[in-house]
Amino acid sequence: MFQSLRKPEVLIVTLAAAGILAITMGARQSLGLFVGPLNTSTGLGITTISLALAVGQFSWGAIQPLAGAAADRYGPRVVLIGGLWLLILGCALTPFMSSGIGLIFSLGLLTAIGAGAGSFSVLIGAASQRLPLESRGTASGVINAGGSFGQFVFAPVLQKLIQLTGWMGAMWSMAAMTLLALPLVAKLTSVRPIPVEHSDKDHGAWQATRHAMRDSSYLLLHAGFFTCGFHIAFLVTHLPGEIDLCGLPPSVASWSLAIIGLANIFGSLYAGSCVARYRSKYVLAVMYASRAVLIAGYLLAPKTDWTFYIFAAGLGFTWLATVPPTAAIVGKLFGVRYLGTLFGLTLFSHQVGGFLGAYLGGLAIATFGDFTWMWYADIALAVLAAIANLPIREGRVMNSSVVT
Repeated sequence: MFQSLRKPEVLIVTLAAAGILAITMGARQSLGLFVGPLNTSTGLGITTISLALAVGQFSWGAIQPLAGAAADRYGPRVVLIGGLWLLILGCALTPFMSSGIGLIFSLGLLTAIGAGAGSFSVLIGAASQRLPLESRGTASGVINAGGSFGQFVFAPVLQKLIQLTGWMGAMWSMAAMTLLALPLVAKLTSVRPIPVEHSDKDHGAWQATRHAMRDSSYLLLHAGFFTCGFHIAFLVTHLPGEIDLCGLPPSVASWSLAIIGLANIFGSLYAGSCVARYRSKYVLAVMYASRAVLIAGYLLAPKTDWTFYIFAAGLGFTWLATVPPTAAIVGKLFGVRYLGTLFGLTLFSHQVGGFLGAYLGGLAIATFGDFTWMWYADIALAVLAAIANLPIREGRVMNSSVVT
């Protein structure tokens, strides 16, 4: 499986991108741990805090195509460094915010935009342009696993820091930990992109985007990824609240998030290998269908700590493992020249779903006192996503630079 990563430059690119994603995703996916302490400290209310995090979900997605397009045109170095400093600034300023508008600015805009600029669209696009064809599928799985590893590490560490230093100290510590990603940007960009012959039909990112948006397969891919965003944002924001409703301690929430990250390391690596062996649309359909089954099983199970751990492990296996096959389909349809831009647009659809998952979860708990209707919506959307992926046309390889 990893034979294609043996060359030193391939390994440098893959591990550097994975390390950057571990830090940006580890920080971003652990913010749900701060909801309760923030509410207790500020008294702003769960709905207001959920709105700030929902805006963050939307902002993270909205920056993806813009950051991808900027990286495609100017190179990933400046985009990644700028994004990391925004993430650091957002984390550092959050403890000084005492209003909903303030939280929207720090968590919903600065932190989210910074994490987004250092996330999938830029990193997978940059790696694909620097890796040979035979390495891209496996590398995308390893890079994706890096994000999950970050969640596995950050969640329990931050929960412990919240207990020891308070949520403000934990937030400042997260800003300091983000500094570790800066040297990895230099490693990633030290490898020069592989030259690609430009076709006479290459009319730029805008024309590539217009062409893609007229492709029904690309739109169906967006529909499935929308559901993925709804599902993930709801859970990462409100799983700690669900666990609290069940009368279990906060440590169950942090370890559940960590288990999701750990399980997705293996899920991402397996998804990366599946990209080279199976049609990616079938891989995605199975992943989405499995989520519907797991959520239904969770609703029927007794709510113990081990129920959450098993639920987290099952969901974690497909958590962000949807990224390699989704990126592979975009690459198969349109090539890697504008992969950062076009995959960024699919991530934007993902985060439109993420906005709704985070915000509607807050409305549900405020209105009904629990998340029952959100779980039902999650099941229905997962089923629809599985069905939506089946008609996708995985077109023939257009040129030698296309992800297969």
